[in-house]
Amino acid sequence: MNSFPAAATTQPLLEDDFSFYISFFQDDSAAPPASPPTSISDMPKGRRRREAGASASGEERRKKRKSIANLLTSIAAIDAQDESERRESDEDSRRELSLLEENHHRKAEVMLDYYSRLEDNFSALDDDADTLRSKRVRVAASAVAAAAAAASASVENDAGPATSAAGSGHQQRRLWVKDRSRAWWDQCNNPDFPEAEFRRAFRMGRATFDLICDELGSAVAKEDTMLRAAIPVRQRVAVCIWRLATGEPLRLVSKRFGLGISTCHKLVLEVCTAIKTLLMPKFVQWPDGAAAAEAKSHFEAASGIPNVIGSMYTTHIPIIAPKISVAAYFNRRHTERNQKTSYSITVQGVVNPDGVFTDVCIGWPGSMPDDKVLEQSALHQRAAAGMLKNTWIVGSSGYPLMDWVLVPYTHQNLTWTQHAFNEKIGEVQRIAREAFARLKGRWTCLQKRTEVKLQDLPVVIGACCVLHNICELRKEEMEPDLKYELVDDEMVPENSIRSVSASQARDNIAHNLLHHGLAGTAFF
Repeated sequence: MNSFPAAATTQPLLEDDFSFYISFFQDDSAAPPASPPTSISDMPKGRRRREAGASASGEERRKKRKSIANLLTSIAAIDAQDESERRESDEDSRRELSLLEENHHRKAEVMLDYYSRLEDNFSALDDDADTLRSKRVRVAASAVAAAAAAASASVENDAGPATSAAGSGHQQRRLWVKDRSRAWWDQCNNPDFPEAEFRRAFRMGRATFDLICDELGSAVAKEDTMLRAAIPVRQRVAVCIWRLATGEPLRLVSKRFGLGISTCHKLVLEVCTAIKTLLMPKFVQWPDGAAAAEAKSHFEAASGIPNVIGSMYTTHIPIIAPKISVAAYFNRRHTERNQKTSYSITVQGVVNPDGVFTDVCIGWPGSMPDDKVLEQSALHQRAAAGMLKNTWIVGSSGYPLMDWVLVPYTHQNLTWTQHAFNEKIGEVQRIAREAFARLKGRWTCLQKRTEVKLQDLPVVIGACCVLHNICELRKEEMEPDLKYELVDDEMVPENSIRSVSASQARDNIAHNLLHHGLAGTAFF
């Protein structure tokens, strides 16, 4: 370690810390005697002796003080040198630490760059391997196709054109098809299979199943290829309906129908998309004209409330926690009630007196209350355009009172008139609740979290609603053990009355129900 001369390093310290002591000794040593003698000869002999002794003792004291001053100066110089060495050691330590950190960062950057290059090389190798594998598959397929063509040509030459034409109607599976058992589906597809068993398996009779297959045939049918035979339309529809009806995992559906897992998943999405595209406009229609008048007549006969065109309800479908916007799909009320974290999406539906859906709104996050879901629906847009004038849609207490939405009284201390009105509103609301209960009971996949991705779930739920309407219109009976009890929490909106005229109209309806003998007596 380098060191500096003591004089250069100790000068500031001497001036600052020991200047008082040095100046004290210097002043004391340089001070003149108190009474300097004018002449030695003028002094008496005794006095001269005393003065000489005093002078000797003073000289000795000055020497001691001077030695003490030198000692203090040496001590200060040593302390200053130690301080300088300590500071220099700290600076060297900091420089070494900075060098170590810099070397560490450089090494980390070099290692990261090395690993990124390794990953790029492995990705390139994988791509080359996939390309080579695909080329081999194409070459093998081409070879098999050529061999098949040669074999068919030889057969045609040997057996004649008649045999060749008869054999060209159906091509056998030749490549990349795993041998799986289809015994269960072949048994169900047999005309001798009992009707009750078929209805229990697919939630509908054979005639309704055939109707759906005929409607979807052109959309889901595939052609045979040289490598494999296409899956028939009935089997495609059966895979989808069985999956929706039972909610079985895809691996079990695969074993039951003798198909691959990915094939079953693909079939479910394809058939659900075809149902939503082709059958939803046909079987989910808003009542207009004669249908609207018939619906109003049935609702009025059941409840005594005029101009009711539909009953509305909102339910929740459980989902797996999504990767994005998790908080939006968090269902706080279900979580608090069941003590289990719950995520869901909402399904808002309007039904006619027969429990058939006339309007559905699917896919809004489960954290949204019922009134917010209603505001985002196409039904609200239809009402804003003036298409629901002079009509009522009956909802629960989770909806606000508007010019076209009729809801029960929610404040405390209700009068008899208001109790009677709430009872009749409950009868209309019960139609929607029972329809949703049959929807979830018939299609079990809606009761639990499924393997379907969040973006595909509205298509699957929409297909369930369409199939529900088909079963309801064709009077398909449900098995008693499929009964499902709905549990959906209702939250009264902050602004529960959004129209003064609607509030007055509700009061008039309640008055007429009570004073015309149309109200029940359950509230007494």
